[in-house]
Amino acid sequence: MSEKNQALRLINDLLADVRDPSFIWQVVTLVVCIGSAWLVAHWWRSRHTEGEGRLSDVGARLVFPLTGMLLTGIALGTLGSFMHLNLLKLAMPLFGSMALVRGVIFVLRQAFPRATWLTAWERIIAATVWGWLALYITDLAPFVIDAMESIQFYVGKQKIDLWTVLRGIATIFLTVVFALWVAGLIEAKLMRIQSLDVNLRIVGVRVAKAVLTVVAILTSLALVGIDMTALSVFTGALGVGLGFGLQKIASNYVSGFIILLDRSIRIGNIVQVGSDSGEVTQITTRYTVLKHPGGTEFIVPNETLIGSIVQNQTYSNTRIRLATSVGVAYDSDLDLASRLMVDAAAAHPRALSDPQPKVFLTQFADSAINLEVGFWINDPEEGRGNIVSDVNFAIWRAFKDNGIGIPFPQREVRILNAT
Repeated sequence: MSEKNQALRLINDLLADVRDPSFIWQVVTLVVCIGSAWLVAHWWRSRHTEGEGRLSDVGARLVFPLTGMLLTGIALGTLGSFMHLNLLKLAMPLFGSMALVRGVIFVLRQAFPRATWLTAWERIIAATVWGWLALYITDLAPFVIDAMESIQFYVGKQKIDLWTVLRGIATIFLTVVFALWVAGLIEAKLMRIQSLDVNLRIVGVRVAKAVLTVVAILTSLALVGIDMTALSVFTGALGVGLGFGLQKIASNYVSGFIILLDRSIRIGNIVQVGSDSGEVTQITTRYTVLKHPGGTEFIVPNETLIGSIVQNQTYSNTRIRLATSVGVAYDSDLDLASRLMVDAAAAHPRALSDPQPKVFLTQFADSAINLEVGFWINDPEEGRGNIVSDVNFAIWRAFKDNGIGIPFPQREVRILNAT
């Protein structure tokens, strides 16, 4: 049969059915299948709420096309011996392509929840699937495949054609997306295990994503028929690149896994690296984010955290000691001043009662006696400068009310031999 006749075969069959009075029964059967599928989909959504689970959500999107395919297949099997059902034969691949598009888009949205490019990709995927479906229905697909297989080129010693490349891209895309979706399921399960340390959960998620992605790529290449030895040159060049140009990046990635595994730094810790300090808000495989109470965020490479001294103020517990100093006049009542300083620190709601605030005489200075009051808090993530400021204001008001002076440096100048 010629290509033109093959392309027009289904159209001619449909036109012949339209002229047949029994065509109305095909339309009625298809409408019944679509209506029944819609009712099943409506029933499913009424019993499963959005966000209940990934399997439930994907079921809500696929129940209509899959039910339509099932009912159409049953109709073809039961009514095929009594009448022509070319309209239903056309509906079957349409339902299948709808299920494929919805499934791929759902997996993409789960794998890349913050991606804004999915709207455009959704149209591209739908157009690709429907275009290939048109070629399949019109029996033009084999001729298009033969044309693409005739376009051949060499990669090293292996001969590859255009059809193999396109099929490989599609296979890699689908397998990687599926792998990321499975990794998302694993992430959701791990993050709900509260008994497991948060760092171990993050490590498990990242290792699962990396392993599944590599397995997906290797599997898809094997399915396409590409010899894996053809990648030996690429992997060798990649190893050389990692050894020279990318050694810093590789070191940061290895350091990130070490930090996550040894749990020396956790999310929520208050740490200081050099002059940068803040709360650990994010640990990635390449860098760690420290958020200063003032709002500034520091991005510290993981290699720096491994190779330098890090002050982790909340490593074993969250309690830290704060202190503030003030100078009083030499003729002041030191016992009263000490008691006022302790009361000012203890009155703050964030100061701990155990251990109690305590005052130390630190220095007999030139113009004043320096007293230091120390107190403990267990919520350093709420800030340290604010509570020290509050205590300083309270001490100043208490000293003012009780007549305790805070002297300032004085100098006496004598002029000798004045004329």
